Amino acid sequence: MSLELRGISVTLGHGDARVTVLDGLDATFAAGTATALVGPSGSGKSTLLAVAGALLRPDAGQVLLDGADLAALSERDRARARRERIGYMFQSGNLLGGLVVVDQLLAAASIAGRSHRQLRPRAEELLTELGLGHRLRHRADQLSGGERQRVALGRALLLEPALLLVDEPTAAVDRTQARALTELIVGTTAGRGCVTVIATHDPAVLAVADSAFDMAPSPPERLSA
Repeated sequence: MSLELRGISVTLGHGDARVTVLDGLDATFAAGTATALVGPSGSGKSTLLAVAGALLRPDAGQVLLDGADLAALSERDRARARRERIGYMFQSGNLLGGLVVVDQLLAAASIAGRSHRQLRPRAEELLTELGLGHRLRHRADQLSGGERQRVALGRALLLEPALLLVDEPTAAVDRTQARALTELIVGTTAGRGCVTVIATHDPAVLAVADSAFDMAPSPPERLSA
């Protein structure tokens, strides 16, 4: 299993506001490893995650997940790939107000057409593995920032994705929580054998990740946003 990006180009905006964010980018990310995407704001980290996660179709290039080109799929098949093969962990956690922790995971499973009854035992087991076994019936507003991010990680992992995409996971937590959360993501990646890509500005993430991919632009070959 691997994620390979070949010749990825993305231009955003219209008219005089058009900006080339990614220009012929090549990268390979291996299974069982967590790679930190580093670079200044505007260097294309979030755009790369969107392309890798089949949320944004590139203007040119291939997005090969285990050899299948996500960029070449129909919109219907891209949506299926997002539901079945890709997990997303966003900066804010994006938890649903009013739902208890275990139902945060099950609500996401519903979007993928999976049964609550079938997945509830697995959701509870996964949350316990992530150190939240005592929080299963707590609402999101009763959790710390680090706990909310662990719930978001559990939600991303519930359906056993081949690819885990993580956007600034430590932005809303303190330094101690940042280190613990990053170690959890990296350890989970190794244990599950998925491909994990983490967009980050945080040196704590870089210190723990298996490798880093520098998104810093190198004029004139690449233009930044």
